[in-house]
Amino acid sequence: MKRLGKWLAVILLVLVGAFLLLRTPDTDPAAMRAKYGAPPSQFVDLGGGLTVHLRDEGPKNDRGDAPVLVLLHGSNADLHTWDAWARALSGQFRVIRYDQIGHGLTGPNPAGGHSQDAMVAVLERLRIKLGLDRFALAGNSMGGGLAARYASAYPQQVSALILVDAAGAPRKAGGGRGNIGFTLAATPGINALARSITPRSLVERSLSQSVSNQAVVTPAAVDRYWELLRYPGNRAATLERFTSQRRAFTPAELARITAPTLIIWGEEDRLIPVSDTRFFADGIKNARVKVYTGIGHLPHEEAAAETANEVRAFLSPQG
Repeated sequence: MKRLGKWLAVILLVLVGAFLLLRTPDTDPAAMRAKYGAPPSQFVDLGGGLTVHLRDEGPKNDRGDAPVLVLLHGSNADLHTWDAWARALSGQFRVIRYDQIGHGLTGPNPAGGHSQDAMVAVLERLRIKLGLDRFALAGNSMGGGLAARYASAYPQQVSALILVDAAGAPRKAGGGRGNIGFTLAATPGINALARSITPRSLVERSLSQSVSNQAVVTPAAVDRYWELLRYPGNRAATLERFTSQRRAFTPAELARITAPTLIIWGEEDRLIPVSDTRFFADGIKNARVKVYTGIGHLPHEEAAAETANEVRAFLSPQG
């Protein structure tokens, strides 16, 4: 019995040592703000302890009627995923993008909860804070699902909707998530370790599995995903989202969307299949679809110039 106790103690020490060796601590908020939140970034106080990291670029005028495009990033991403679109479109549009709660430099929701409804509520608070009236709304992946939910809940505010490989279509039970990071985040037991153990190699592999154009998987991009995932509170928020019940759109919800809608998709998306375009196109009355061959889950990065041109044409009066 004593010998068994000694072996258990040795095993425990080995496990503790391995945990300490593999542990990846949170990043330093001040250092992250200096690296990823320099001008033109703003930090907008929405009250209740919530400060949102935001970039607001492009033409504005005193009457506030410059065309506005709001961009919503996907799960585990941040506002920098839209850098190429912002550069391409901010000469013509007022382009607003921000880090969702539980992401980037915004960090976790001080009120608790990182559900889709909570994120939609933050967008409405931000709209009021910025004094926006009607605006075009675009989103990728999780952000695409949020854009559609907002357009369904607040149809009077959305002048045009752009869904980029959007989440929200019904999914068969047991369907794969398409990359190792998302799979582990949804796996009970293993996902608890992700609060403290998040190796850079896992983030790099996850990003690589999400795209077809590997040119976007740069060391700087991997560093950004890895460091901002470890921004204090973001890993816990991520696990909360991935262990919550997924809610697909109902036909009635999609039917409430009245804005002209452009559906952009990468044909080789392994996270959300291109077949989901049919669900959105059938459910949203005024929708059209553009599919890009040789492109994966992030068309706005993988085919930045082509997709930005598509959006510009769609949002122009003759689009």
